[in-house]
Parts: sequence; structure tokens; C-alpha cells
Amino acid sequence: MLDPSPPALEPQLYERVDALRRDVADLFAVSDTTLDFPAKDHIRFRGQFLRDPVDCFDELRRRFERHGYTPMTDHEADGRVALVALPVVFAQHRPRWIINLILLLLTVASTLYVGASYGLEPMTQLSDIWRGWPFALSILLILGAHEMGHYFAARRHNVPVTLPFFLPMPWSYFGTLGAFIQLRGPVSNRRALFDVGAAGPLAGLVFAVPVLLYGLATSDLVTSVPGTTFEGNSLLYLLAKLAVFQRVLPGNGVDVLLNQVAWAGWVGLFVTGLNLLPVGQLDGGHVAYALFGERSRRFLWPVIFGLALIVLLSWLQGAPALTWGLWIFLLLTFGRVHARPLEDITPLDPRRRALALFTLALFFLCFVPLPLVAVVR
Repeated sequence: MLDPSPPALEPQLYERVDALRRDVADLFAVSDTTLDFPAKDHIRFRGQFLRDPVDCFDELRRRFERHGYTPMTDHEADGRVALVALPVVFAQHRPRWIINLILLLLTVASTLYVGASYGLEPMTQLSDIWRGWPFALSILLILGAHEMGHYFAARRHNVPVTLPFFLPMPWSYFGTLGAFIQLRGPVSNRRALFDVGAAGPLAGLVFAVPVLLYGLATSDLVTSVPGTTFEGNSLLYLLAKLAVFQRVLPGNGVDVLLNQVAWAGWVGLFVTGLNLLPVGQLDGGHVAYALFGERSRRFLWPVIFGLALIVLLSWLQGAPALTWGLWIFLLLTFGRVHARPLEDITPLDPRRRALALFTLALFFLCFVPLPLVAVVR
């Protein structure tokens, strides 16, 4: 018995495929074409680039977009390149800045409230909220620089992107849950992915470090009191205190009482350390994928194991770091998905490779193993 014949395809589809092949013939030599693969309405061309992908992919993408498609590449086992036409075009839409502005204003109020409530003189009436301006200004400067670093890097590489969304949270230590931008389309290649991922933490640290040093220089040393909350040391924070006070703190029953500016600087380092975890859609995950490709997925379980070990050891010491329990859950839920660039063939250039290693090393400098735990002695 003969197999039934496949359904007839629209002549217009063959014409579109042929027009697309002819349009990119000087950039990509096609050896075979498969329709509806790897998904319905997708088109897979297999062959070889005729020019270096990093030099011609943007032009290739423009030509695909003329036909209503976006190209994505991958390596085949036989050494050929799979060039897949995705039936979608990602465009930069006009930003709807009203929501961003409302969230920013709410976050200003939220951080003012937390700053005014911070320290030895708690806020007693709403008119006292203005006293929180040193913290609010400092933390919003750090977070704003972080997100605008992402934003401008994305725009530079023609990636559709939203303006930053700030998240207010007045009933917290920080006054905010942070901020984020949303990429409305994929990045072109690993170099663009690295630039977008690394620009945020690097720009944020440019402001966080001076803010922290100034805040420490204007803060006082006090006697440590058991039962109070210790913010937690990262290597960079420890070095900053050593540079300002010429001693390791806390030590010998003495620690620094952070003022509003210093607290904002510490928060800036802490948030940077979180974002540089080399997994998933975090900034560190973008940098790791840009540097190592699919091998970066191997970082997930070592990170989970490391955080679980911190929780266990801190619990045995009587001051459990419960923050990492929540992060283990979040990473297990969302940390398996990476942002994959459209052109996933070209590796990072030597300059970006060195900067990527430096950026990942910053994780170890900014990471706080035991954040916001009680002083037990």
C-alpha cells in the first residue's frame, strides 16, 4: 500500500522561499531546504556562509525581514550551518513611558520612606519622608545606571527594548525590589548578548563603589550588639571598609554603623552580586552564555549546590541565610532558560572575552554569602 500523498503546498510559499534564497545568495550558499521545520511555518536552509557571519549577519537579517522572517543559525553535525527562517519580525515599538514614570515615582516615594525610617531617628509623620533623600537618591542612581546600561547597549545593537521598570517595595530593607528592562526581541550574536548583559552591572558599579566609599567615610564606628542585624560582607565590601577604616570589620566587638548613603552602596553591591549569578536570564547568565555557549548550562547545578551548602552551614551556626532558600527555588523554576542569540556561531572577540572573564570574576567580589543575618556574639 502506498503512503498517502502529502498535502499540496501553496504556490505562493514556494515563490517566497525561492525569492528568499535568491535574495541571500551572495551571503549564504544553500545546499538544501526543509519547509515547516523545526516547527510549522519555519523554513530551514542548510549550507555555508560565504562571508564571516559577524560581518554579514545584520545585512542577512535585513534581507530576511523584507520577506517577513527573522534568521537564526546553528551548527549541524556534518559541519554545515542550519539557517532557520522564523516567521516573525521583531521591531522597536514606541515606548509607553507612562507606566514607567508611575512606577519610578512610586519607587522614589518608597525609597524615601525607607531612608527616612532608617537609623536612630525613625519617621514619626509623613512630612518627615524628605529625610530619606540621601538613600533614595543614592540607590536610584545606582539602579538607574544599571538599567540604563542595559538599555543603551540594547539600542546600540538594534534590539527592541523597553524603558526601565522600577519596582517599589516600602516594607523592605531596600525600599524597592529593583528594576528591569524587557527585551522585546532576540539579540543578533554573542557579542551583542555580552554587551547587553555586562553593561548593566558594570555601569551600576561605576556609581555603587564611589557611593559606598563616601558613605563609609561619613559613617561612625560603634560597638557590635548581639541580636542586631549584620548586613554581611562581600570581598569588595570588606576591602572598602579596610580602605576607609584601615581595619577588618566587624572585629573586636566593633563595626561600622552605616548611614543612608553607605547602606545604598551596600545594597548596590548586593544587587550586583545577585545579578551576576551565571545562570538563566540573569546578567551573569547572559555573560556566561556569550562566553561559553551551551556549556554555560552546566553552571546551574553547581550554583544550586553552593547556595544549598551556604543555607545548611548558616543554619548549623544558628543564623540561617534564608534568602538563598528562596533563590534556590527561583533558579530551579526559571534558571534553566538562557537568552540565545540569533547568530550563535561567532565567538567573542579577545577584548570581550577578557572583559567577560572580568565580569564573571566580579560575582565573587560582590557576592554576600550571609546577607542580613543576626549577630550572635
